[in-house]
Amino acid sequence: MNIVLDTNVLLVSISTRSSSNWVFQQLVEGGYMLSVTTDILDEYTEIIEQQMGADFAQAVVDLLVDLPNLNQINKYYFWQLIEADPDDNKFVDYVIAANADYIVSEDRHFRILKNIEFPKVEVLTIEEFKAVLLVSE
Repeated sequence: MNIVLDTNVLLVSISTRSSSNWVFQQLVEGGYMLSVTTDILDEYTEIIEQQMGADFAQAVVDLLVDLPNLNQINKYYFWQLIEADPDDNKFVDYVIAANADYIVSEDRHFRILKNIEFPKVEVLTIEEFKAVLLVSE
């Protein structure tokens, strides 16, 4: 399974004390393929740094980059499907460019994608992703 993780999901899943830590653990254990671009990695670094410090942010990104199940991609088209928060569009563009199965996000702005027929982007919450991941194992 190939997915894109919104920054909010990665952030809440890093801590071993988080009920969502299984998302990060499954990634590290190779439970799914994560597609990213340099832009996504930069955003991950920036947000984790704000919340947990620069050293921790760098350690997380270094770990991600070294994972064999990390798919680094380039995007060539800008779909601009989310008007309410244009910054979220980069994640949508990457889902399409990577031909990913899902984007996992808790961001309400992604809900608009359910009403867009083409290109079809499947959005899952953390709990929905857990159910899909368990079925695919």
